[in-house]
Amino acid sequence: MTQKTLIDCHVHLAALPDGDNGCFISPKMLKSPLFRFLLWKHDLSPAHPRETNARYLEHLITELRASKHVQKAVLLGMDGFYDQTGLLNRQHTDFLISNDYVLSTARKYPEYFLAGPSINPQREDAVDEVHRVAEAGAVLVKVLPNAQQFNPADRKYIPFYRALAERKLPFLSHVGYEFSLIGKDQSVGDPDRLHTALDEGVTVIAAHACSYGLMLYEKFIPTFHEFANRYPNFYADISALTLPNRLRMLLHLRKHPEVQDRLLFGTDYPLSVFHLAAWGRVGPGTMWKLIRTSNRFDRQVEVCRGLGLGFRSLGDIVAQRNQ
Repeated sequence: MTQKTLIDCHVHLAALPDGDNGCFISPKMLKSPLFRFLLWKHDLSPAHPRETNARYLEHLITELRASKHVQKAVLLGMDGFYDQTGLLNRQHTDFLISNDYVLSTARKYPEYFLAGPSINPQREDAVDEVHRVAEAGAVLVKVLPNAQQFNPADRKYIPFYRALAERKLPFLSHVGYEFSLIGKDQSVGDPDRLHTALDEGVTVIAAHACSYGLMLYEKFIPTFHEFANRYPNFYADISALTLPNRLRMLLHLRKHPEVQDRLLFGTDYPLSVFHLAAWGRVGPGTMWKLIRTSNRFDRQVEVCRGLGLGFRSLGDIVAQRNQ
């Protein structure tokens, strides 16, 4: 049996507010087609939040335990929108997965999960929160600028980036267009805005391998190569690259082995993993194996490896960071 060594650095911890977990979801988000689909797919009921949250974790652990390749997953939080005073504004927040819920879940299931809290650098206590989650065992910090409505390039966030660098916490930032949540300013998904964090010495992980996310239009390919050549602290995860709207980046990167040591394994669970990119590009035996692989973690591994896309595990860079 293949030894399970991979860490999935991009797994979403979804939860409904249950009165104790500090989570929040807006009525608009609850009615969105994607959220309704996920509730249906996982047989979840918004009327019973505690049972729904427990079932989501049960499904995730079951699939993770059954994986042949993936040992652990980084559970990602989702911070909210903060106004100019640095205070949380629930009116403009569609979805919030609290850091306390992320940390407590990772502590409860240490054999399966690592904690990836989310910190919007606009919040008034952003620097303090970096130190708090670092002390609590976080392995990275996740942001989604499009939905959290902040510009990663803003130099007023330098103290936040310096705290991340001091704590050696990687900064996993969404890149490209945002579909899953209700994006506001899509321009802040441009990876070029990650220069500020990189220049401050932060280990930056660009989500979705810098894919723009709009089908065949991949305007960030030059930025990916520029960053890989310029910054030794730049990485990108391969989450969601098998989705049809990101296939072009996947097919591009498979032809560039010189940058594949900057790629980290991720899935974007609970989103689906497709084998469309492999059709006509792998042999019949490999294709049949992909079709029969129902486990999403394993399918992501097999599709990418079948296409010749190399990648590393988050554990590799965490080990380097702690040397």
